[in-house]
Amino acid sequence: MSLTSPIRPLFQAQTYRSLLFVAAGIPIAAVVLGLVIAGWTSIAVLAITPLVVPLLLGYRGLVGLLARGDAALARSLLGVRPDPPTWSEGRGFWGRAAAVVLDPTFWRQQGYLLLRMTLGFAVGIAELSLIAGALGWITMPIWYRWTDNSYGSWHVDTLGRALLLVPAGLAALVAAAWLALLLGTFSAWQVQSLLGPRPAPATAAQMRRYRRRALWIDGCTAAGLVVLTTIVWAATGAGYYWPQWVLLPLALLFTIHAVVELVTTKLQRRDQALAIHGGVVAAVFLFLAAVWALTSRGSFWPAWTLLGLGGAVVAHWLITRSRRRDGLQRRVETLETTRLGAVEEQDAELRRIERDLHDGAQARLVALGLSLGMAEQKFRSDPEEAEKLVTEARAGVAEALRELRDLARGIHPPVLSDRGIGAALETLADRSPLPTTVRVDLDHRPPGRIETAAYFVAAEALANAAKHAGADRVEISVEQHDGTLDVEITDNGSGGADPAGSGLAGLRRRVEALDGTLAVESPAGGPTTIRAELPCGS
Repeated sequence: MSLTSPIRPLFQAQTYRSLLFVAAGIPIAAVVLGLVIAGWTSIAVLAITPLVVPLLLGYRGLVGLLARGDAALARSLLGVRPDPPTWSEGRGFWGRAAAVVLDPTFWRQQGYLLLRMTLGFAVGIAELSLIAGALGWITMPIWYRWTDNSYGSWHVDTLGRALLLVPAGLAALVAAAWLALLLGTFSAWQVQSLLGPRPAPATAAQMRRYRRRALWIDGCTAAGLVVLTTIVWAATGAGYYWPQWVLLPLALLFTIHAVVELVTTKLQRRDQALAIHGGVVAAVFLFLAAVWALTSRGSFWPAWTLLGLGGAVVAHWLITRSRRRDGLQRRVETLETTRLGAVEEQDAELRRIERDLHDGAQARLVALGLSLGMAEQKFRSDPEEAEKLVTEARAGVAEALRELRDLARGIHPPVLSDRGIGAALETLADRSPLPTTVRVDLDHRPPGRIETAAYFVAAEALANAAKHAGADRVEISVEQHDGTLDVEITDNGSGGADPAGSGLAGLRRRVEALDGTLAVESPAGGPTTIRAELPCGS
């Protein structure tokens, strides 16, 4: 490290850009304070009237503009590139107000502005005060004669004493420069985190890693506290081992954490609640038994606690068993209903295929046969006309093949069998007239029948969005967790989809035939969300 390294920030342009951004937080704080107070006070006063809608939309726009302005300042001074929106998408009078209230970006922008108003104002004042104090000490030999500078009982009334403050002022100025760089780095992270694009949701594998990391941190923290208190105990005389009372509650918390993690990882969802209940009761009993062993060791009073908590576990088991019995009965009834629906759906599908073959490919093949027969008759008498008929027949063959391929794709897309649901949905999105985003997160490939059902749910929802919803964007999400394949299709159209319509009703029968569920949320004004849950094994 060179001798100039400590003072390097004084000669870097980024230091002064960061300082300018931090200082800008002071006037911005005043604007944010006025906007938040005026905006939410007015919204609260008019909350029971329709006037709250335009007021809320206007407040949303002002918050977005202020956030975008500060983001532009951060882009020019700190080098980050967020692009916060200034509007919340929604349709209809009340739908637009609901879109503002439910928009997470709106609340993140407000959170950022509130941090800028409070923390940003405080650090701006502190940084400028530090710089002003440092410059004052550096220039003290110039103006000390005309002021009364006292620091406790020490008075700066001579040139020698004034010169003593110059090194301190230089050190404070260097510290202010380093602080400006650190505040700039923190501000850049804050802008990117709150005003930048939202990160993609964590996958199932990532969530498992996060939970295991949290368990590891929990155990290491508990072990560290026990070691620290043991060192304190040893250093203070090593008498009665009081750190055991630190160890016991920490061990209880870690055990409960480990039980929850183990149960959620190893057991199916339907068995997790009872297993966690029993594990927590066992951990509490062992904790109380340890307390009893470390104290009087008289009457074994933890048994009474075990009796009460164990009774609750037994009651939980009985309720769970009863619910499962009722669930099995309902499932039998559902299977009887869905089996009939599946048969009807299969009959309708066979009739559709027969109709498409009769009206499409079959008609073209008949016309092809007629054209070839006429060409055969005209080969000798009129070769040119025969050649035209053969050309028309070749075009008819191409059209027939295309219709047969479309028909086969409607029965079962080949790409679905070859490359799986992800590639099939990407192909479906590429063929869609709407901009479509596909996100697939699978631990392993689901069974073929589940992939087929998921594909047709997405295909039907995409077709409805293009034909009826007036949407301009569709998002398809496929996730797999806890033995279930979740398919969710969301469009930003006008909403109002009828779950009892022929298309959605057919999808419901297809999904329920596989013991799955289909839910449709389509309020007036949009958006429309179709969610299918299909069991696919763990």
